[in-house]
Amino acid sequence: MGRVEGKVAVITGAARSQGRSHALRLAAEGADIIAIDLCAPMRSVGMYPPATEEDLAETVRLVEELDRRVVSRVADVRDSTALRAAVDDGVAELGRLDIVSANAGIFEIHPALEISDDDWHEMIDTNLTGVWNTCRAALPHLIDGGRGGSIVITSSTAGIKGVPNTVHYTAAKHGVVGIMRTLANEFAQHSIRVNTVHPTGVDTVMIQNKKTWGLFLGGEEGATREAAEPAFASSNALPVPWVDPVDISNAILWLSSDEARYVTGVMLPVDAGFTIR
Repeated sequence: MGRVEGKVAVITGAARSQGRSHALRLAAEGADIIAIDLCAPMRSVGMYPPATEEDLAETVRLVEELDRRVVSRVADVRDSTALRAAVDDGVAELGRLDIVSANAGIFEIHPALEISDDDWHEMIDTNLTGVWNTCRAALPHLIDGGRGGSIVITSSTAGIKGVPNTVHYTAAKHGVVGIMRTLANEFAQHSIRVNTVHPTGVDTVMIQNKKTWGLFLGGEEGATREAAEPAFASSNALPVPWVDPVDISNAILWLSSDEARYVTGVMLPVDAGFTIR
């Protein structure tokens, strides 16, 4: 029997990268999946391409290959009405909700004084308010199920320490820790556990792009993955430049399983020692 056998998980940002990895890891351990993604560009993000509906369809295909049920919906975490409808539809089809992976997020690099009002609001609305919207849509189902549940919010090492040129991202990733701690206290009476995971750089399109490579190389133009790899590695205590999506998925699986049944209100770094440097 899998570690989350018979449970249902909702995952935002599920079309690719970490979100797809979380969906597949939970499905491999027995969970059915509600996969939600925007599948569209964000005005303020130009450093990497957006996920697409084809990406979301591939996540569905891969989950079904694991012989699990999956419901997918295109919805924007900034739109609380659309997100609530997507979660409600998934629960209606799959019959329950046990696990929430509030994973959807965006990343962009700007010096602090070059961030426009629109850039600030899009980042905060997605990475902070979007997490709250996800929790708010899911909590009534977790309470009504009467079985408790697990909410895992994807924060970042930027939710633990300040990262230059990302003040809007860093503010949001600190902010979700406040959401986590408050909800962990408020909903413990329902046996609902709430935690955050804090990855270092993860090997996805969010960091594997010229702009992020350049940031780690002091603003170098035309930076490459190969050139940036030593700089990434030097920021971690362990001798690795970045972690794999499945490393974060494994943490989410553990926090969502009965093995972590008494773990709540915890900030869990999966950061190769980034935050102890």
